[in-house]
Amino acid sequence: MISRRLFLSDMGLGFTGLALGTMLGREAGAGDGSAAPDGRPHFVPKAKSVIWIILPGGYSHLETFDPKPALNTYAGKTYNDTPFPNPLKSPLHDKRSRNVVSAEVEKMRPVWPSIYPLQVGFKKYGRCGMDVCDWLPHLATCVDDIAFVRSLYTTDNDHYALNQFHTGRHRLDGDQPTLGSWVSYGLGTLNENLPQYLVLGSESLRHIRPSLSADYLGPRYAAVSMALDPKNPLPFGARGAGILEAEHRNEYGLIGELHRLRGVDYPDDASIRARIKSYELAFGMQSAVPEAVAVQTETDEVRKLYGLDQDATRAAGQRLLAARRLVERGVRFVQVYTNGDNAWDSHAKLRENHSKLCLSVDRPVAGLLQDLKRRGLSEEVVVVFCTEFGRTPGMETRNGVKDGRDHHPHGFTVWLSGAGVKGGTVYGATDELGFHGEPGRYVTDIHATVLKLLGLDGRRLDIPGRKRLEIDHGRPIEEILT
Repeated sequence: MISRRLFLSDMGLGFTGLALGTMLGREAGAGDGSAAPDGRPHFVPKAKSVIWIILPGGYSHLETFDPKPALNTYAGKTYNDTPFPNPLKSPLHDKRSRNVVSAEVEKMRPVWPSIYPLQVGFKKYGRCGMDVCDWLPHLATCVDDIAFVRSLYTTDNDHYALNQFHTGRHRLDGDQPTLGSWVSYGLGTLNENLPQYLVLGSESLRHIRPSLSADYLGPRYAAVSMALDPKNPLPFGARGAGILEAEHRNEYGLIGELHRLRGVDYPDDASIRARIKSYELAFGMQSAVPEAVAVQTETDEVRKLYGLDQDATRAAGQRLLAARRLVERGVRFVQVYTNGDNAWDSHAKLRENHSKLCLSVDRPVAGLLQDLKRRGLSEEVVVVFCTEFGRTPGMETRNGVKDGRDHHPHGFTVWLSGAGVKGGTVYGATDELGFHGEPGRYVTDIHATVLKLLGLDGRRLDIPGRKRLEIDHGRPIEEILT
């Protein structure tokens, strides 16, 4: 028998070998040797693919989708100076937060005493009358196609919350496979020439390995990081210099024929069948992957729709346009980081920071939703727009700054759009000061919602001997589904 390690190293394709490994997942089960699902959904799905957009660093729910006029009315006052219940005394406060930072930071982080006013204006949009900040005018026109969840919470008050959003686990509880890995494991691929779980924009982010990992499911279900350079989207994924496509095709053909001849002598050897398939996939990837990310081949109208004509929006626009092309070609799960490492983390200069960052994603995200809709892909693709946590109602004054907000895991806003999602809806609410969200929905409730849209029951994906907690499974948010 040929070991998997030898198989991948023998191909000599580096990260492309890992990508091929993800596509060979049907040949074997999870990393513990158990049988893999057969790729069929558990019930009739409403979606085929996911575009998972994450804004690293934690955008302010208060300055995007959840305005609180009371912050202006009581600006500069403490929570006790308002007529509302003090959120720090709520039993939800300690229940939903597990700080692991230093004692000094932990003492101050949740209790910044001075209420900070809103830093941007809001208007109501759409038939649903949704409030959206003035920094997101293009996205605001799409609210009737969006379901907002305003009562999400997480439990990590530091940036590991980014990983927690993908795995469902606080760092103290150990990692789990990411949502994208579970989708890959449960459903497999729609296109044998492309990886089933891809990530774009992760190059500049630190400490996000758990957000891309399949953990005990095995590396074949992990995210494959892809660049947007059509000449080299995957390291070692292109044919060598000076080798013609016909020559390359003949090489793979000869290797495949040799393996088939050997397969005559060993008809029951699964490793030989897998090796034959691997070389077929390798050749297919070397043409399919560069074509899939070739956003420059789109029309000028489409490129402008995503903001590729402007410096401020080009990076996010390229990633989101590539994401559309990838799901269009059968990729199951595309995870898109719109900005650099902790970009939205506005401990200071929130107005300056958020206004620029909102500009960077406003046209690209709106363009994606509009493009999916006009192509009919909104009936097949679910879009998730999320972040690791919100920002505090109180002004952060650490290090003498007086123009920012700190991390806030207790209540924040994310949204979904597309296949099976009830547009123009708002689920849940934070209190008058934007502190606690009710009814509280944990991050794995978003996971469960996405899995249901894809026709999967997360409990039926469990692997014998791998204990998952009830909170790992989450509960679908039925109220936002059609």
